[in-house]
Amino acid sequence: MNRAHQTGRSENGIYRVAIVGAGTLKGKELGEVLPETSFPAVDIKLLDDDESLGQIEAVGEEVTFVQSVRPENFENVDFTFFTSQPEFTRKHWRIAQQAGSMIVDLSYGLEDVPGARIRSPWVERELRQAQIPELEPAPVVAAHPCAVTLALLIARARKVASLRSAVATIFEPASEHGRAGMDELHEQTVNLLSFQELPKQVFDAQVAFNLLPRYGEHSSPTLDSAERRILSHYRAITANAVPVPSVMLVQAPIFHGHVFSLYIELEQAHSIGDLSQAIAGEHV
Repeated sequence: MNRAHQTGRSENGIYRVAIVGAGTLKGKELGEVLPETSFPAVDIKLLDDDESLGQIEAVGEEVTFVQSVRPENFENVDFTFFTSQPEFTRKHWRIAQQAGSMIVDLSYGLEDVPGARIRSPWVERELRQAQIPELEPAPVVAAHPCAVTLALLIARARKVASLRSAVATIFEPASEHGRAGMDELHEQTVNLLSFQELPKQVFDAQVAFNLLPRYGEHSSPTLDSAERRILSHYRAITANAVPVPSVMLVQAPIFHGHVFSLYIELEQAHSIGDLSQAIAGEHV
């Protein structure tokens, strides 16, 4: 491993990045967003499985091709973001690690790897937790966005008064199942309106015009497993510093974006204005 990878920063302060799973919804979004952030990336490689090879994708103002996941494509790569299916991540992540790349897992495929840390720097700053080294030899797993949202809201509400209880209902979008989930919701909606049979390969249940507390028995992963992950990640990033809410995850007939219904009961009465200001925080 070269010195640049040991410190995590190339000699000129610029990083080289690979996105594995570039053809997925999450990979495409990361490829669009990363060049717009302050992250100093000079080169972003797009990698994926054989089905996506040769696809043309935009990375900022640049256009590039999706390449295969091979050892030579990780040479001199400082960070590798995995946005693929969990099984694909588990199959290929060590290739990137052995090439000296730091691993950031957005697929949740590596959350059970020994030494892996579930992190949310935003929550760490909010809770003023002890600073963790930014780069680690083991994979870093990005915390589930629902866990991050709940942790921020509850931590901020606690600044107004002690919490007696917190109950959250989370409405999950079809995009959590990738393109296949969105396509199935679209086809179900169209078929219902035209009185045709509903496709159920992804959810094994009717999602269109419906709210589901669970999927059909042949669907994987289950809503229960997603709910457990949210709570597990919540506990990991808060380190028991804030109360754990009661959570119910519901599949909603929406394509993008989680929706939250959060009930908070405070120990003492406070004005709505004080609570709203605390929850808003300093982030714009």
